[in-house]
Amino acid sequence: MKAFDLSLYLVLDPDLCAPIGMVETARLAVAGGATMVQLRDKRAGTPGMIETGRALKQALDGTGTRLIVNDDIEAAIAIGADGLHIGQDDMDARTARAMIGPDIILGLSVETEALAAAVDPDLVDYTGVGPVFATPTKADHKQPIGFDGLARLVKASPVPSVAIGGLKGEHVAEVLAAGAKGLAVVSAICGTPDPEAATRRIAAEIRKVPA
Repeated sequence: MKAFDLSLYLVLDPDLCAPIGMVETARLAVAGGATMVQLRDKRAGTPGMIETGRALKQALDGTGTRLIVNDDIEAAIAIGADGLHIGQDDMDARTARAMIGPDIILGLSVETEALAAAVDPDLVDYTGVGPVFATPTKADHKQPIGFDGLARLVKASPVPSVAIGGLKGEHVAEVLAAGAKGLAVVSAICGTPDPEAATRRIAAEIRKVPA
């Protein structure tokens, strides 16, 4: 059984993180309580992803926080990342699992109840469910589903879910009430004046919700 904590899942955005960089943003966020960090950079190319990913892995070493790579399976393997996250348009879960082996965490984005219900728990470890709200950090996102839609998709998913899409600290209670195991955030941490303090505030909101 792979151990991971979806409660406060940081998705790094190279543009938003530009003032201090993705590695320093991740380091500060982990100090503030981030439980997982996803490297997402559509423009970097595999060599760029590997370079950043290796620096991230070094920065997160010993923290217990899991490093997930978005989409780029070659980079995920080269980095020795803890996990890979794929979308519906990237590759199918069976191919991804065959390439990464049994021990790496595999996350899959789902935007509809049908997609959530179709997830194979023998292949996929968690689902990324959303977008809950429209978000400027992903121009091609699907129709927002809101908290009611989130609850339906989480219920349909046979594996734990993390909510994504325009989420901030004030949404913690509703996200967890919908059954998600946590929330994925981008702009709520990336590009803020103090990523550690921003993360700490969200972590405090998570701790307020009864387990």
